[in-house]
Amino acid sequence: MNLLQRCLAALQPSMVGAGAATTAPPGPYAQPALNRLYEMLFCDRPEDFAPAAGQAPAPWQAVLFGASPRPIAIRALADDSSQEPRVRALAFDWLRRHGHEVPARRLLGVVLEVPLDGGLDVLAVYLDGSVRYLNHAAAPALFEGPVPTLQPHVQRLLSAAQAIVDRIGPSDQPRRPAPRENVRLNFLVSDGLYFGEGPMQTLQRDAMAGPLIDAGAALLAEVVTLTARRAR
Repeated sequence: MNLLQRCLAALQPSMVGAGAATTAPPGPYAQPALNRLYEMLFCDRPEDFAPAAGQAPAPWQAVLFGASPRPIAIRALADDSSQEPRVRALAFDWLRRHGHEVPARRLLGVVLEVPLDGGLDVLAVYLDGSVRYLNHAAAPALFEGPVPTLQPHVQRLLSAAQAIVDRIGPSDQPRRPAPRENVRLNFLVSDGLYFGEGPMQTLQRDAMAGPLIDAGAALLAEVVTLTARRAR
């Protein structure tokens, strides 16, 4: 099962019944399955990506979740640019958790969180061009791999994000709960989670954050257009 399939499985009706609700992580959404999908955006909960009982593991799952994980194999997975960025993020996370050195400032993904009166909108973009959009009032939109109409906006956003990562550093604190007021900019990086947050108007005027906010808005507009076109 690849990562898109795992994301889709998180949204299946069977996972939002009474039994699932007791084990799903808390989060900003009323639906437990959507909260699980939200958590998976950050690639810092390995248990969300482990193979299910009785399921044959994908090769990367065998490396990360085998009975005796080998650091050399996990480092190779982390350094393999042909792997999905989220798989690499999981591998870098394993290395950090187990005390191994990792390279700095290798951007793998960006997660933009925007609180609204009705809930939380989240736009996630990964190095391979994949995009996730969680709307506070509608079904999520998932785009696996590069989509031609989205890619100019994706590349613009990733470039703006890398410029920020090059000038700040990773957080030394656990990831915070979903924001309720400020916009939060999260950066999934080889050496940990980088983030910044503040009021939307402040970030729009900021020399570093402004270009990222603009790129995110342009990408989101194209995602909404493409999603509406798919629904026809």
